Amino acid sequence: MHDVVYYAAMIWMTGLLCVCFGLVIRTHSSIVRIVGFDAMSLVLISVLILYSITTESSYYLDAALLLALVSFVSTIAAARYHSERRVF
Repeated sequence: MHDVVYYAAMIWMTGLLCVCFGLVIRTHSSIVRIVGFDAMSLVLISVLILYSITTESSYYLDAALLLALVSFVSTIAAARYHSERRVF
């Protein structure tokens, strides 16, 4: 049962990643691209966490945490640059 849930979740996350990637490619608005990249990073974080649970390795959790921190900072910086034309 555990394997079925894992494979179903990985297929679902792969589909979501493709949808987010298509959104980033097809849009012309920069703010929608920022949101699309943020959604892609959240899906990648969930894939890393699923893989970490399955392999029982904590290294992937560290990578997911690092990706979450970088994604948060980059999204805030991009949104601030979009609204005020300056980062800091």
